[in-house]
Amino acid sequence: MAVRAELLRSHPVLPEWLRVEAVENADEAGRLSGIVDPGEAEAIELAKELRADWLLMDERKGRRLAMREGLAVIGLLGVLLLAKRTQLIPSAAKLLVRLEVEAGIYLSADIKILALRTVGE
Repeated sequence: MAVRAELLRSHPVLPEWLRVEAVENADEAGRLSGIVDPGEAEAIELAKELRADWLLMDERKGRRLAMREGLAVIGLLGVLLLAKRTQLIPSAAKLLVRLEVEAGIYLSADIKILALRTVGE
């Protein structure tokens, strides 16, 4: 439950819609935690166990390991751009600013410009 512990460090109360699941194969998560942080290791193992369509992960080392483990990975910026492309949100740029201000997300100016250009912003 390393991901839950990580979340609780920044958020004293987790939202009701968030479901926390434990991995079934703790040994495999332990093996992976020799390569990445325990939270990333558990997320990768749980995604494999659930046969998840996507694993949301931004940490570069964790993303590489997840892909080596056969998982499809998307980052927060990818989710934001997908939401804009499918018209779930009116503006990726406005939401990106909110994420920077309210959640402390940081992206370089070059990355933001390139990413927002792909959705016409």
